[in-house]
Amino acid sequence: MVNKEEIQNQIIQAVETVRRTNPLAGSITNTVTMNFVANAQLAVGGSAAMVYLPDEGEFLAKAGGATYINMGTLLPVYEETLPHTAKVLYDTGKPWILDPVAIGIGTLRTQLLRQFKDYKPSVVRGNASEIIALAGLWGLDGGTDVSNVRGVDSTDSVNAAKAAAVALAKWTGGAVAVSGETDLITDGNLIVFSQGGSHFMEKITGFGCSLGGVAAVYAAAASPFIAALTSTAVYNLAGNRAENKADAPGSFQVQFLDELYKATAEDIADNPLEIEEV
Repeated sequence: MVNKEEIQNQIIQAVETVRRTNPLAGSITNTVTMNFVANAQLAVGGSAAMVYLPDEGEFLAKAGGATYINMGTLLPVYEETLPHTAKVLYDTGKPWILDPVAIGIGTLRTQLLRQFKDYKPSVVRGNASEIIALAGLWGLDGGTDVSNVRGVDSTDSVNAAKAAAVALAKWTGGAVAVSGETDLITDGNLIVFSQGGSHFMEKITGFGCSLGGVAAVYAAAASPFIAALTSTAVYNLAGNRAENKADAPGSFQVQFLDELYKATAEDIADNPLEIEEV
């Protein structure tokens, strides 16, 4: 029997631990959205650090509580930095979050994502099409060929990615978060649907990227499943509240960061969710 109250208590504990300990969550992330990622991490109570170089990635992997790797806007140096950092994280048992942005574009991106299978990210976060494509690239159930992905846009529903998400979570032993109108989070045994957010999130670049960064903050203080669930819940809560105060994308982004900062642990835990067993 699934204990919803216990899950909510773990969310509260994760939020309170982060705000008390200010954990470092390093990021190797999309240059288009780096500022937003860092500000979101700071707003929820974490400490942010952005790097490019292999030795700095290794330093963060060892020094930080968790690390976020985002595949957007790849730089040539990332061919060395990303697999090196992922290996150090795996070898040291440190949690890390993978966002397979734009999977299917280019041979380097595909090569790097294929290597990550052996380094088992703690949390995989993406839209439905990215999750389905990653499962396909890794030869897991529910996956399809990466050529079906259209850049960073999702052409699949969240429910269509359910089998792929479960398969990825079982392979990694961690969690998968699928972003959509209603978000899906799974550890391979439970599936949680988290509701909320705002239509303005589609009008501003970086919401998915920053969500991955915030998941890394919580991964420094909680299990992968609770980290994925807590980050998704606070985004849905803050997005809904910010929409009530803003009437356009620019003001929404400002209000959203404020609401991330102001959200209480109890409010985050109480954000609407539905639980089902796999």
